[in-house]
Amino acid sequence: MIPPKTHRPTPGQTVGPFFAYGLEFPKQHEVAFPHSPGAIVLSGTVYDGAGAPIPDALVEIFGPDADGSVPRARGAFRRDDHTFTGFGRAFTNDEGHYEFWTREPGGTAAFFAAIVFARGLPNKLHTRIYVPADDAALAADPLLSSLDAEERASLVATRTPDGHLHHDIRLQGEKETVFLAF
Repeated sequence: MIPPKTHRPTPGQTVGPFFAYGLEFPKQHEVAFPHSPGAIVLSGTVYDGAGAPIPDALVEIFGPDADGSVPRARGAFRRDDHTFTGFGRAFTNDEGHYEFWTREPGGTAAFFAAIVFARGLPNKLHTRIYVPADDAALAADPLLSSLDAEERASLVATRTPDGHLHHDIRLQGEKETVFLAF
């Protein structure tokens, strides 16, 4: 016979902010070698519900290559300065800023799959970062077409004057980023 439980359940643990222990690896934010042909910077800031930058979040991205092919290279943690693995990890700095060197994903309504870890979250958050493209390609995407205009805007990056991509991630509040349930 199993004895009855005598202890109350405890609250779940949150993720972070202890990401640096065991998660860091050299050049983790260099999905593509900086300044190689086709390399761009994807950057932004992670904000909390009050609009304050989060200084200790972790953002991971995975995306296809410029031709739309999914990378099959082994060893996503290996950075040999010429293999594109599609995967990268970046910690935010004291101002909540993250930055990746990567390639712009190809294909129709191309996007990066993104995961955000931050203190206070009981689990990681999944989202997408779409490349700004022609409106017809974005409108044809099943996820984007299911959202209203403000929600869609929270998933589409903006192009900087130098051709790079900028995308802020807002965990709650005004202009909250759309997150996906898995």
